[in-house]
Amino acid sequence: MNSAIIVFPGTNRERDMAKALTLVGGKAPQMVWHRDSALPAGLDLVVLPGGFSYGDYLRSGAMGARSPILDAVRRFAEGGGHVLGVCNGFQILTEAGLLPGALMRNRDLRFICRDVHLRVETTASPYTSAYGLGEIARVPVAHHDGNYFADDATLAQLADEDRVAFRYCAVDGTVGEASTPNGSRDAIAGILSANRRVLGMMPHPENLVEPALGGIGGRALFQSIVESLS
Repeated sequence: MNSAIIVFPGTNRERDMAKALTLVGGKAPQMVWHRDSALPAGLDLVVLPGGFSYGDYLRSGAMGARSPILDAVRRFAEGGGHVLGVCNGFQILTEAGLLPGALMRNRDLRFICRDVHLRVETTASPYTSAYGLGEIARVPVAHHDGNYFADDATLAQLADEDRVAFRYCAVDGTVGEASTPNGSRDAIAGILSANRRVLGMMPHPENLVEPALGGIGGRALFQSIVESLS
C-alpha cells in the first residue's frame, strides 16, 4: 500500500500517522508539502493529519482547504482515491467540500484533551472492517473545534446510507449528551463520503496503536486500511 501524508504549517501528527501505518505492515508514507501542486504517482491513500494548519487562523481548516495541494487531493478523491482526515484533517475535508457538515467550537468553548470511547457504527468501509460492529474503542481527542454540525436532512442521509463511522459513547456503549465531549450532533465522531472512500474523524486513532502508548484502540483502523488497500 502506497500512501502520502500532507504536511501544512502547524501540522503536528504526521510522524504519529506514519508510525501507525508502518506498524501494521504498510510502506513508509511519503511526506508532501502543502505548497506542492501534485501528488506522487501510484498512491492508494492520502492522509490529512492532525495539528493546527496555519495556526487555525480565520477558521479551523479553512486556509488548509485552500492550499495548492488540496486541488490535487480533491482530484484524487473524485477519481476514487482513498482519503483519511483526522482532527484538523477532518476540518479541512469539510471546508474543502469533500465531506458534508462543519466542525464548530466545542460545546463548552474549551480545548479538550483526553481519552474518549467510540462505538463502531459500520464495518462496511476500508477504515473500519477490522473492527466488530458495535465494538467500543478507546482513543484520545485533542481539539477546540470538534463539534460536528450538519442540518437534519444531512444527518438523516448519513444515517440512511450507513455513513456514520464512529459515535462518541460511554464505556458501556451508551450514546448520549453526557458521553459526547464536544456537543456533536448525533454524537458523531467520524463520517464517510458517499463512495465510502473518504473518512473524516476528530479522535486520534494514531495515538493508541500499541501497548507502550497505553492502549490499542486505534490499531484496527490502520489494520483495516492496510488489509483493504494492499
